[in-house]
Amino acid sequence: MKITLNRINDDFLFECTNSQGNSILLDNTSQPGAKGVSPMESVLMAVAGCSGIDVVSILKKQRQEITGFQAEVEGERVQVEDAKPFKSIKVKFLLEGNIDPKKALKAAELSFEKYCSVSKTLEPNVEIGYEVLVNGEKV
Repeated sequence: MKITLNRINDDFLFECTNSQGNSILLDNTSQPGAKGVSPMESVLMAVAGCSGIDVVSILKKQRQEITGFQAEVEGERVQVEDAKPFKSIKVKFLLEGNIDPKKALKAAELSFEKYCSVSKTLEPNVEIGYEVLVNGEKV
């Protein structure tokens, strides 16, 4: 796996491109007029995307009918010398459809305990928690 990062303006805007030509913009969001997401926001997005793919994949294999899927991710950071790494990350899955709540909870559990490479990469240093809501009801 390889990505390429190119600076595309005179400040902090970068385009990150994968080997298939897909890209995202990263920027210093503490500056006014930022046109991309911060690198730390992209970490939260990666957790959401990785675990989201897992949850949807597991539920589809179980023939659950997903009509809506959203994840909200919040990260708490802590000062460590000059850096501010994540101390904890919490993911909230909001699912809609004809979905067995127990299967949805089990899918999230499997994602974070077994399949999600992003959370597994962060896990030694970051506490990762999750909750699941199906049709507005907490599981």
